[in-house]
Parts: sequence; structure tokens; C-alpha cells
Amino acid sequence: MVCLNISTNSHPDTFLLLGIPGLKEAQFWIAFPFFIMYIIAVVGNAIVIFIIKTEPNLHEPMYFFLAMLAITDLVLCTSTMPKMLSIFWLGSREIGFHACLTQMFFVHAFSSVESGVLMAMALDRYVAICYPLQHSSILSVPAIVTMGSLVVARGVLLVSPFSLHVHRLPFCQDCPISHAYCEHMAVVKLVCGDTTVSVIYGLFVAFAVVGFDVFIISVSYAMILQAVLRLPCTGARLKAFSTCASHLCIILAFYIPGLFTFLAHRFGHSVPHHVHIIMANLYLVVPPTLNPIVYGVKTKQIRERMFYFFQQKGM
Repeated sequence: MVCLNISTNSHPDTFLLLGIPGLKEAQFWIAFPFFIMYIIAVVGNAIVIFIIKTEPNLHEPMYFFLAMLAITDLVLCTSTMPKMLSIFWLGSREIGFHACLTQMFFVHAFSSVESGVLMAMALDRYVAICYPLQHSSILSVPAIVTMGSLVVARGVLLVSPFSLHVHRLPFCQDCPISHAYCEHMAVVKLVCGDTTVSVIYGLFVAFAVVGFDVFIISVSYAMILQAVLRLPCTGARLKAFSTCASHLCIILAFYIPGLFTFLAHRFGHSVPHHVHIIMANLYLVVPPTLNPIVYGVKTKQIRERMFYFFQQKGM
């Protein structure tokens, strides 16, 4: 796509988000499953946060991390889905330059935060299974607050340069973004100048965050597996595997589409563009939709509290 009216001193006032290029006529119908998933994500995560906040018995490390995950999911999907649905249903494609950079910041910063929370949850499972007697002392409330603060700070500090650097670059005017939201590389492709720094820094952040977190998660679960296989009781082994299985499902649902989206932008030139955009959209809504369902079903305390809550409301 050719960008016109090159400006080396300013940026455009607005961008045009095209949604899903090549599926313009189908976007209206594609929006419905996204809308349903978004509603489930918002309601489900809000209920999880409410239950954990109001139930004293759930004020434990595992549930604190789950509440952090739910808050991150709400921010992640809400930063993109309302605008995405307005594109699909109303044709409202314009997004202000600063609004676009703000959306880009939230998408990438909270993707990093979610990855960090998943890593923290893996460490929590490792301590709970391998050092059950020391669990509460190792993962005390101050330790959890420190871990959560570091995860958020990492996301903010690593992603902020994206927005700050892109803000200083010269843009081609009147050039639409071939995406449904302001993804970093989709925006950088509109720059009329050298984008080497942005591309290299983006690669560095992605590999640093995902590489570190996946390494810690992998080591944690390798040690968990080793410890579980030593348990003498089959029932205890099955319970431990069941506890970890839900977390592993959430990890795969987050990282697989995320890595696909990241690699397709840079190396997947043979991947159909509409497939890439749909996967990028799913990456931001599927994990937030699945998380409250999986943990609500698999976690007895949350499940029982949810049933009690709905009974009290007469539902």
C-alpha cells in the first residue's frame, strides 16, 4: 500500500484502522463471536476479582495472582475490543494519533504483565508442591506485592520506549493501518524513515520478556513434574497434575497465538494477511475469556463461591 504526502516534521492527526483486510464484507458477522467472548471475559474476570476480594478464605498467594491475572485480562481486552467492534459494526475506523500510541502502549505493556503473572503463578505452583510447609512464609503478602510490582514495572519500563520513539518518527500522511488495533509493528510500517531502532528494540523486548518467562515456567514445571512423580500416592499425583493442568492450558492459550502473531509480522510473509489479523485479535480476547472459565471450573473454592453468589441473587 502506498503512503502519500510524506511529512518529516509532523505526524498525522488520525490513523485509519482497516480491521481485517480482505474480509471487509464478513467483518460484521465476525464481530459477533468476538463480542460474545468479550462479554464473557469482562463478566467472568469481574466476578473472579469480586469473589477473591470479598472471600477471606481466598486471601492466599494463588488467588492473589489469579486476581492480578483477571485485572490484567480486563485491561488487555478492553483496550482493544470496544474500538475493534466499532470498526466491524459501525465502520468507525478513525483513531487519533495519540490515542493510537496509548492503545499500543496498553496492548504491549499488559501483554508483558500477563506473561509475568503467568510466570509468577508457575513459581507459586512450584513452591506449593515442592515446599508446601514453607509456602506461606516464602510467598508472603509483601513478597507477592513485590513480585506484582516488579512485573508491572517491567512492562511499563520496557514498553514505554515504543510509544516515545514512535512519537518522534516522521510518518507518511493518509496511510491506513492494516490491522484492527494499533499494534507496534503495524504502526512502525507507516513510518517514512529508518525504523531499524524500533524493529530491533521490539525484537529485543519480545524475546527478553517471553524468553525469560518461558524459561522460568519451563524450569518450574520440570521441577514440579519431578516432585510429583516421587509422590507415593496415585491420588496425590493426580490431584497435583490436575492443579497444574489448568495453568498449563492458560499458558498455551496465551503464548501460542502471541508467538504466531509476533513471528508473522516479521517473518511470516507467506501467511495470508487476514489469518494473521484474526489470530492477533484472538490473542487479545481468547485468554481473558478462558481464564475465568478454566479457573472457575477447576478451583473448588471459586466454583462454590460463584454458585453461592448466584443462589443469593436468585439466578
